[in-house]
Amino acid sequence: METIAIVGATVLMAGLLSWPKLARAELWKATITPLASIIGSGFLVLGPILAQAYGAWTPLAMALLCALAYAIGAAVRFNIAALAHAEHGPRTAGMERIASWALAFAYVISVAYYLNLLGAFAVSLTPWDTQFAGRIVTSAVFGVILIVGWTRGFKALERMEQVSVGLKLAIIAGLLVGLGWFFAGKAQGDGLIVTPPSLTGWAGMSLLFGLIVTVQGFETSRYLGEEYDAATRVRSMRLAQWVSTGIYMIYVVLMAYVFRPDQIETSETAIIDMMRIVAPILPAMLVIAALAAQFSAAVADTSGSGGLVEELTKGRVPVKAGYAVLVALGLVLTWALDVFQIISWASKAFAAYYTVQGAIAVELARRDGKTLWQQVFFAAVTALAAVVTLFGTAVE
Repeated sequence: METIAIVGATVLMAGLLSWPKLARAELWKATITPLASIIGSGFLVLGPILAQAYGAWTPLAMALLCALAYAIGAAVRFNIAALAHAEHGPRTAGMERIASWALAFAYVISVAYYLNLLGAFAVSLTPWDTQFAGRIVTSAVFGVILIVGWTRGFKALERMEQVSVGLKLAIIAGLLVGLGWFFAGKAQGDGLIVTPPSLTGWAGMSLLFGLIVTVQGFETSRYLGEEYDAATRVRSMRLAQWVSTGIYMIYVVLMAYVFRPDQIETSETAIIDMMRIVAPILPAMLVIAALAAQFSAAVADTSGSGGLVEELTKGRVPVKAGYAVLVALGLVLTWALDVFQIISWASKAFAAYYTVQGAIAVELARRDGKTLWQQVFFAAVTALAAVVTLFGTAVE
């Protein structure tokens, strides 16, 4: 019955997402891009990391992470709205340029993050489930991305991104139903497990800072100006963050109290072994979701990084050269660091970008005569993002 419920929920969600009235709705189309980015890779690694580090306090840790992301999102949304009425002045234009360089660099690290997860999940259910084999797969996919980018461009792969979003959300629906079923069974038999946290204080907080990339992605709404007006982008970003927060909170509440500490591993594919306990069908479903989602996300960020570098250098560094640099750096990261170190570095890179966006929000709030409280709020967001940049740590 549990397997039927999981498959049924997956099929039902897939059908809902392909419903023409929803698929064609402007707000939903604008929401899909940030939503897919926020709950992409993070969903695969966050649960086991939080459950092992924070135990029974996992929901609180997740809530704090989502609250931090929402506060940063508020600054980015303010910038979208403010710039819809007046362009950048000389000072904020310079800051925006710095932010764009920070984002281009963050994309480089995030592509390595996505493809290293792809490699790990690709070999997870095979006899060659080793870090070395995963890195070989990751390196090969980097090669594919470079060849496609140099020869045909990524337009041919854009459709895959749309399909992978629906597939990923449908499988997440099935996963939540499976976890809910498992949780209910444990609760009925008084089998829920309350585990004390293994990290507290500053160590626990700095780890949380190092995970900001797992709830990152909302800022993509900032760069959809050619497709949607400012009001739609603001609404879609807010909706994406609320929906992703709801999904994440349900996920961690269902996961935090059903596994013993010895059933939670510190590995990029720990979710596979944990879900095998929940239902035999879930590991294969998660691998399918991981392969599609990570590849499409890597393509999107590769394209975004190459385009940003070309724009920032006024064409002196062409898009194809940007792709080559990204792949070269990605291969260095792949063979020099593990996935958790890459997650931490990606979090720092995006936090640096958010720091500059927060500073832009402070300047625009001053320019537009906003209240002192708004200016103080954006200053606090800027300071917090800077702290994340400096002190975020990787999973040990």
